[in-house]
Amino acid sequence: MNNFIPAYLQALATRMSKVADPAIMVKTLLSATRQMVENQQPDKTLEEIFDAAFYPALGLLRQEVQGTIDEFYYDDFPKLKHLTQLRPEAVNVIERLIRRGDQAAIATNPLFPRTAILQRLSWAGIPSDNFPFVMIPSYETFHFAKPNPEFFAEMLAQLGWPKVPVLMVGNDIEMDIGAARQLGLPVFWVTSDGATAWNGEGELPPHGDLDDLLPWMERSVGEPAKANFSSPRALLAVLRSTPAAILTMCNQRKSLLGNRPAKDEWSPSEVLCHLRDVDTEVNLPRLRMVINEQNPFLAGQDTDPWAEIRQYHLQDGWQALKDFIASRLQIIHLLETLPADGWERTARHAIFGPTHLQELVNIIAGHDVLHIQQVHTALNRVTNN
Repeated sequence: MNNFIPAYLQALATRMSKVADPAIMVKTLLSATRQMVENQQPDKTLEEIFDAAFYPALGLLRQEVQGTIDEFYYDDFPKLKHLTQLRPEAVNVIERLIRRGDQAAIATNPLFPRTAILQRLSWAGIPSDNFPFVMIPSYETFHFAKPNPEFFAEMLAQLGWPKVPVLMVGNDIEMDIGAARQLGLPVFWVTSDGATAWNGEGELPPHGDLDDLLPWMERSVGEPAKANFSSPRALLAVLRSTPAAILTMCNQRKSLLGNRPAKDEWSPSEVLCHLRDVDTEVNLPRLRMVINEQNPFLAGQDTDPWAEIRQYHLQDGWQALKDFIASRLQIIHLLETLPADGWERTARHAIFGPTHLQELVNIIAGHDVLHIQQVHTALNRVTNN
């Protein structure tokens, strides 16, 4: 990347030199990229963050220069291939993983357009046309980037929170291993030439060359990624990932949101109405009580009947999603401004008994995972019907 990124910047600056000063363009591009990395807004894709930071700063409108950018990725970007190096052992490992029945997702940092990422995969000998990757993130469809644990939470959410063992395999201590561990994911650190100079947080993780990965996997018993995330940082990542992932899942299938996968099952629209009302009328008031009152009593609430009582099937699912996001942003703001000991504030729940804020937020995260799985399954079924 030390060779690739400067050449990429220079090539793009040259292509756009007729509409922007190259030095200013590179500086602006780096600033816009930094804003993508730092983004914590679940309702803004990385593409939207980039566009807002890049084009206005250069006095440009995207639609006026889109043709030039398309030409860059079609004509100029492929010429950067010589700066990359094929690793046959990586191709071999992925082929063997898929042959043995595992699913493979590409956990690349989604700071490039999809066309650039697909080209890089082709250069790496694993073109998406030939390999059944279940996920390839890009800046058009993702809201978070590495090293934020939200990236991994969003990736799993867009995959419908798989009910199978999940393993993050990567070589970068901060971007791959540290960020995945913050979410509570098991990891395998790919080292170079057997080096194990671990300078990350926590104990040395399972590690080795790429050729060591499959033997290690066969000796290990993986555990599915669960909703019982252990830290406030992980919980916030999950809470942010839910609206982000649902936006991506629903955006291109708006016309199908009202379709039920079966007569007695909720449609995606009904799930969205449920998430909206639970966040607005249950979760947000409860959290405020726990934060502002001394050991409050929290009444139980059966929210499932609301679907029929409030006739969710007649409501606008896309509007329900917008309203859910508004409530979720309030919850996130409430939690991210808490002092560390605020997560230990206690309450008495009518069903769970003595509890504390972190446990209540963990329940919200588990509820999110359940309904993400429901939306993911429903959209796939109504799409294929």
